[in-house]
Amino acid sequence: MQAANDLLRSARERTPSRRAPGEYMSRVELAETVCAWLWETTEVRYELDGHYIAKLERGAVRWPGAAYRSGLRFVLNVASDNELGFLPPPGAPAGELELVPPSTVGFDQEVGLAGDESIALLTFAEESNVGDLTVEQLHADIERISQLYLRTATKPLFERSRAVRDRAFVLLAGRQSPKQSRDLYAAAGWAITLLAWMSVDLGHPEVAESHARTAWACAEAADHNELRGWIRATQHTAAFWQDEFDRAADHAQHGLRYATGTSRLFLTSALAVDLARSGRVTEARAALAAAQEVPCTPSIPELGGPLLCTPERAEGFWADAQLTLGDAKATLVHADRSVARFEARPHALRNPGSERMVRLQQVKAHLTLGELDGAIAALEPVLTTSLEYRVRPLIHRMGEVAAMTAPYTRVARARQLRERIREFIYRPDLPGRQLDHRPQPLIAKES
Repeated sequence: MQAANDLLRSARERTPSRRAPGEYMSRVELAETVCAWLWETTEVRYELDGHYIAKLERGAVRWPGAAYRSGLRFVLNVASDNELGFLPPPGAPAGELELVPPSTVGFDQEVGLAGDESIALLTFAEESNVGDLTVEQLHADIERISQLYLRTATKPLFERSRAVRDRAFVLLAGRQSPKQSRDLYAAAGWAITLLAWMSVDLGHPEVAESHARTAWACAEAADHNELRGWIRATQHTAAFWQDEFDRAADHAQHGLRYATGTSRLFLTSALAVDLARSGRVTEARAALAAAQEVPCTPSIPELGGPLLCTPERAEGFWADAQLTLGDAKATLVHADRSVARFEARPHALRNPGSERMVRLQQVKAHLTLGELDGAIAALEPVLTTSLEYRVRPLIHRMGEVAAMTAPYTRVARARQLRERIREFIYRPDLPGRQLDHRPQPLIAKES
């Protein structure tokens, strides 16, 4: 059995020591390592020691038990008992149960390595191409654009909105935290909503609808309800200026599911106008009453400009609804109160676009009531509007005012009014001139 002794000894002496680097495993260390493996595998304490290993190497024990053979094979990294010189004696039972290492045994290195990999991936996961200040700056740009709209030249603001949109999507193509991604989608959504609003004012409501669909996808990705509300408000506006009042009402009603800030006041008020224009009088009156019960104070931070509905802006909608419903006196009450509130606001907080539209409600109410002088006085501030701010909805409303002056064609001041409106719409480069709105008889003798 000398060969068996040599095989086991040779295997032990090839196995590196775990206690002394550069040395090989002693009999005692081999015994302890096998016992440790058996405990981990079976949770049974075995009494293998260095003396028993010596017996195996001398050949005094030629066929150790299954547990010891399994442990020695594992520790000495051999595949079979023959490699250790162990041969079953004659008559040994066939199919003797062998210990099978559990799936976790010998897996320590892999488990540790996986942990190290996760640590490295943590660094990757925390890396971001977006800093908090970058996201903050995008939202600050959007707020600034919104507040400057119809106060400064439109083209640079349009280009800046598009730049914010593009920048947000470039950043989204990189890595960032889920919260940062939502913030970027929100920034992109707000920028696209502003592009849509500007497109309506520039006379392209159909383009605004294309913008709005992408903005809605951004709002969904950001899970941002107030953005959803203002997107629906923008879609309402695009449909309204295409005279599709039923579709505008649908957008307003759907937006009310999400609106949490002043978009609720905007949508409720706009819905009353949509329903009135659609001939749904009873529903319009109910919507108008509901709109006047909506709180006017912002409950959340608002961007401003077209994406903010102040009490005076809401009153403008109510004036429009009342005029459509045929109540010119109620129209004038709302419009006068709205204009007074606009004038009382600091210049930096006024919405000049909405203010001009409300003044035209004043003009139309005065004309309906036969008050030409009042109409001329109300129209004068609008006629001084710079070319840059003569957006398509304003031009459209001015055309409606011109049509309402037809009953006064025998009055010189009315003809002067019509000509001035015509210059406003078709010849905006002519120098402005004041209208004579001193009180005079409606039917004046022509000189």
